[in-house]
Amino acid sequence: MLQEIWQFIKNPTYQEDENRDPKHRLTILLQLLLIALIISILLGATIGLIKTTFSLDFGGHAIESALEKFSPWFLAFAAVVLAPLLEEFIFRGPMIFFKDKPYFNYIFYGLTLVFGFYHISNFEISRTILFLSPVLVAPQISLGALLGFIRVRFGLRWAIALHAVYNLMLVGPIVIMQLLDISLE
Repeated sequence: MLQEIWQFIKNPTYQEDENRDPKHRLTILLQLLLIALIISILLGATIGLIKTTFSLDFGGHAIESALEKFSPWFLAFAAVVLAPLLEEFIFRGPMIFFKDKPYFNYIFYGLTLVFGFYHISNFEISRTILFLSPVLVAPQISLGALLGFIRVRFGLRWAIALHAVYNLMLVGPIVIMQLLDISLE
């Protein structure tokens, strides 16, 4: 699986998977979810190490203010339903219009990078944040590549599903802790 993903990322082409078996597709989705979570954890640890090593202040994060402003139920709905739907329609939906174009790879890379850098809005913008933005959004860029892979192979619904489950895995524990009134610190 990793080799297939790597080959796709090196040379993205719009080639749908002909295997329509739901079990096959669900297996691939779960494998991609595991890969995305591992990459995000490793990159998150790297970001934390950079922050600690250089005593950097990244300011507040969007999740912190969202926890203060919104109910846990709305936060879960926004992260698991709204964000995947909107972001996938915006960042992966247009790929279909370029599937037969010789420059599809540039569209793929462009949409993946824009998706990643869009998430810099999760931080309070400062010179440090802008300078480190490629590192800070690396988890979203890698996720965007995997979402693009599944979108091309299985369709937009599968990209939405992967995005939703990924967000659930990240935001779900935070929401549960908030519902149980357990401190996040």
